[in-house]
Amino acid sequence: MTVDEFVAERSKITTQHKADRVISSPLEVPAIRAAVTRPDFIVVTPGIRPVGSANNDQKRVATPAAAIAGGADYLIVGRPIVKAEDPHRQRYQS
Repeated sequence: MTVDEFVAERSKITTQHKADRVISSPLEVPAIRAAVTRPDFIVVTPGIRPVGSANNDQKRVATPAAAIAGGADYLIVGRPIVKAEDPHRQRYQS
């Protein structure tokens, strides 16, 4: 079973148990959207990295634009903001 197949299957199971959201790598969001077609199903994606940012210890990352294009509803941008020299003034491109 591929990662996409596994994530799609698990996402279907969550809906059978009345869950209305999942947290997933941005790379699997298209597979989730194909498997779960409910318009109210929410996908939250960590591992968001602005263009040119280091991946640090995460391997399954995407830019904000790529995650949104894939169907993500909420983006978690942690380290690129927390580790910025001046997190309050940091500006990123997607």
